[in-house]
Amino acid sequence: MFNIFKGWLGEKTTQLGMWINLDSKIYKRFHNLTLNDGSRTTQIDHVVLSPYGLFVVETKNLDGWIFGSETDKVWTQVLHGSKRTFQNPLHQNYGHTKALAEHLQVDHSRVHSIVFFIGEAELKTVLPSNVMTSGLSDYVERFRAVVFSAAEMAWIEDELSRLENGSSASTREHIANVRERYSSNTTCPKCGSPLVTRIARWGNSTGKSVLGCSGFPKCRYTKSEGRDGD
Repeated sequence: MFNIFKGWLGEKTTQLGMWINLDSKIYKRFHNLTLNDGSRTTQIDHVVLSPYGLFVVETKNLDGWIFGSETDKVWTQVLHGSKRTFQNPLHQNYGHTKALAEHLQVDHSRVHSIVFFIGEAELKTVLPSNVMTSGLSDYVERFRAVVFSAAEMAWIEDELSRLENGSSASTREHIANVRERYSSNTTCPKCGSPLVTRIARWGNSTGKSVLGCSGFPKCRYTKSEGRDGD
């Protein structure tokens, strides 16, 4: 029971840290996502969506010394003179990033893996920079090359929200429909009302011409003008 509570506390700590340190206008956070491809279920702790990529965060709430390498099948925790092994979280999270990329039908190079240790863990071997005990937000903010357009951001956010809310069904037809809905320059993907041109009064597009839902203020969907949503 203690380990279950400790794991839950670690995930909540990670959520809080990301909410505090990442700009919510740029970075969209999702927690406890479930993917189901019909043959297996994948549970993902945290996902951060940004124009600069998707970041899949695997949390480990462990104390003590941590030994392992990028290629080892298992890592070792040493605490109070006793040892225990656990699955290499880099391998584990690689599976999560592949599953998410496949589900969303995006290039895997746009999906980044992060392993984040909560608690009093001390990494005793040299590990890649995406394995850390602090600096999660700083690591995410290092990525500055835009890889997702505004339209892609919109439909990915919609799909991640669906997964976060427990709807795990996945079909290529469904993803294609979501993409098509959000690429439209005539119809609001949220409510189906016509899109109209207006001048943005807030956000990153302030003063620019954008497409907005004619159902405003009941529906506040907007997108930048242009075929790709930029």
